[in-house]
Amino acid sequence: MTTMPTLRRDELRDYLDGLLEAGRFSDYCPNGLQVEGRTEVGRMVCGVSASQALLDEAVRLGADAVLVHHGWFWRGEDLRVTSVRKRRLATLLVHDISLFAYHLPLDAHPVFGNNAQLACRLGWKSEGRFGDQDIGYIGRPEVPLTAAAVAAALESALGRTALLVGAGDRMVRRLAWCSGGAQNWFEQAMLAGADCYVSGEISEQTVHLARESGVPYIAAGHHATERYGVMALGEHLQEKFGLDCRFVDFDNPA
Repeated sequence: MTTMPTLRRDELRDYLDGLLEAGRFSDYCPNGLQVEGRTEVGRMVCGVSASQALLDEAVRLGADAVLVHHGWFWRGEDLRVTSVRKRRLATLLVHDISLFAYHLPLDAHPVFGNNAQLACRLGWKSEGRFGDQDIGYIGRPEVPLTAAAVAAALESALGRTALLVGAGDRMVRRLAWCSGGAQNWFEQAMLAGADCYVSGEISEQTVHLARESGVPYIAAGHHATERYGVMALGEHLQEKFGLDCRFVDFDNPA
């Protein structure tokens, strides 16, 4: 019988904290080990968000730990452990499962980050950074193409409709992107010289800014643009340490 390779939980924590430079980010939540489970990790479930569905799947698969992009304990949240929060936390504590979560560090990482991985899937070349803590990327597509063609490529790669606002026929030679809910960085992207800006979400005011500035905006989905960082990180941990890392995805229309 083959024994599954394991890694000490705290060694895994230290490795991830160092790899993702978790300490250098001013974030909306704690990054790293958020809930402490058993001391050895052999099987890990990876996902975008620490939802009840993901936790239940981790229990079903016999996971020792869960690794996500969207964890818990967000700034400004109600701190009482009741209802949904109680059920989620109880699931981990009863089954002695650890929760690791990396938010902005997993957006920004140059290899395993959401923005880096999005660029890999679309063939975009990064040439610089912009936005708060240099999390946004700016660069160019493989060849100049229209904003409508950028939206179509996103739809094909991500498997969901991308919302294009503004001039679909504008040629895109300089492209800015930031996964998730980074619509508030649209003006910074324009100041950085972008012909088009891609993010996950869109706000009411974003529509007017895209129409009036002439710079198109593409909302490709918060969840859809943030699947690939944690997926790539899990694959890296499996290759480096021999851990059984399984990415589990649940449909999210946002």
